Amino acid sequence: MNKGVRSLKWLLLDLIHKCNDLGSFKQIHAHLLTSALVADDLVVTKAANFLGKHVTDVHYPCNFLKQFDWSLSSFPCNLLISGYASGHLPWLAVLIYRWTVRNGFVPDVYTFPAVLKSCTKFSGIAEVRQFHSVVVKTGLWCDIYVQNTLVHVYSICGDTVGAGKVFDDMLVRDVVSWTGLISGYVKAGLFNEAIALFLRMDVKPNVATFVSILSACGKLGCLNSGKGIHGLVYKCLYEEELVVCNAVLDMYMKCESVTDARQLFDEIPEKDIISWTSMIGGLVQSQCPMESLDLFSQMQGSGFEPDGVILTSVLSACASLGLLDYGIWVHEYIDLRRIKWDVHIGTALVDMYAKCGCIEMAQRIFNGMPSKNIRTWNAYIGGLAINGYGREALTRFEDFVESGAKPNEVTFLAIFTACCHSGLVDEGRKYFNEMISPRHNLSPCLEHYGCMVDLLCRAGLVGAAVELIKAMPMLPDEQILGALLSACNTYGNVGFTQKMLKALRNVEFQDSGIYVLLSNLYATNKKWAEVRSVRRMMKQKGISKTPGSSLIRVDGKSHEFLVGDNSHPQNEDIYVLLNTLANQIYLEGHINTLS
Repeated sequence: MNKGVRSLKWLLLDLIHKCNDLGSFKQIHAHLLTSALVADDLVVTKAANFLGKHVTDVHYPCNFLKQFDWSLSSFPCNLLISGYASGHLPWLAVLIYRWTVRNGFVPDVYTFPAVLKSCTKFSGIAEVRQFHSVVVKTGLWCDIYVQNTLVHVYSICGDTVGAGKVFDDMLVRDVVSWTGLISGYVKAGLFNEAIALFLRMDVKPNVATFVSILSACGKLGCLNSGKGIHGLVYKCLYEEELVVCNAVLDMYMKCESVTDARQLFDEIPEKDIISWTSMIGGLVQSQCPMESLDLFSQMQGSGFEPDGVILTSVLSACASLGLLDYGIWVHEYIDLRRIKWDVHIGTALVDMYAKCGCIEMAQRIFNGMPSKNIRTWNAYIGGLAINGYGREALTRFEDFVESGAKPNEVTFLAIFTACCHSGLVDEGRKYFNEMISPRHNLSPCLEHYGCMVDLLCRAGLVGAAVELIKAMPMLPDEQILGALLSACNTYGNVGFTQKMLKALRNVEFQDSGIYVLLSNLYATNKKWAEVRSVRRMMKQKGISKTPGSSLIRVDGKSHEFLVGDNSHPQNEDIYVLLNTLANQIYLEGHINTLS
């Protein structure tokens, strides 16, 4: 190659590298033809890389490749297939493969992994099985790279049986082989199978292995297995890998081991947004909303900008605590930072406003959402229920069902709550029967029975409530017994509570409210011996009356005050201020409003 052609070659290579549209490439192609560089290995490779990423039609790339001798190198063709496999039109990789093979191209161990991975983009399990057969026929099956790719694509396409067969037929397996099948099991929800396979591993796990198996432990709530794998992380010297630390953190939170999660979180030297998201969201899921908001304030102080996922968790915490002002601030922050609304943020806002009593705002957001899922409907119907709009809740439920959507257990729980709060006994019975009917075929759980018992007790139908409890497939909990006792206090059914007293002796309830209700009922009927018996039982079981509490947030930090608790560091200042306010109320003549 003379000096002028060599210079032209490097110029054209640079132009191909900078090219971003087919029209410009065709001009470069013309120069390649006139200079005879169209058959150059390096030029063709560069051109194949461009065509695979920028051309949405297979005809031009195929015609271009005709001018190249495939016996010289398979790299340009493999690169073209790989480019299409990674793009937005992955099925074109299969078409390119078929055309090249019909025109004399002989695929190698690098061809099949590229075209197989394109099948995962459009869930082409039929194509995967066809290529699997071709791999076996062409004698390329023995290559571990090809075998690992087959395990991976079968798993990604959801065929764990096919992945398992490939895995079992492998004579040699490396960490990629094991991890591919483990991650496939995890994706398919076969968490126990994933853990069993992990325990069989005869090679050192890598980062991807740990992330997958820790996810399985979290999904199953297997804290002991998760702790064991955490120990193995240290043994394999991956404790400084942030992605592994985040996986361990997520596992602990899913297993509701908040203490272990917080200890690990505090030990992570360089946290990322995933670390904060796992911890804040996990605290909300573990019924620790106050702690999640405190951690959210710390995150903001650390310079991290919250995303939609974290703000969804924060809104859930605000809903749990009834912190309307904080929730409004989050809403304004979302709009100010132009964070993209999705169904999750919209649902969280509906839930927050509804639980904070702003049902009109919840309705406005609900009506303005372009797309809704069942969680959105449940949040809105539940919000109507707890705010006393029982009839409206039932109407929206009918709208929901008529739209063709299928209600779940949470939906019916919201309906029973609506009936309970609005005293709709007949409607409650009707929807309870609908829930268990073949139309919906849902099994009531303890919470559903609790709502129905409460509904019947509030209406004075204590006998019907007792019959419903007898028909329950599980034992009653504190809420159900509490509802019955409250009804007994109202209607004076002391005979029933004497039976209950005998039953309580053998049940380990820790809710002091049940025993207090029972004691008060006996006291009202002047049965002092039974009162002493209940109090004695509470003492024997170490149960004390739960003190009342109040919650307030000041400067981003939550403060909880319990009745009789004097441990707050500013206790004296608080009481001085309270006395000042009490005196002012007295002087203004409002003393009679105090209780």
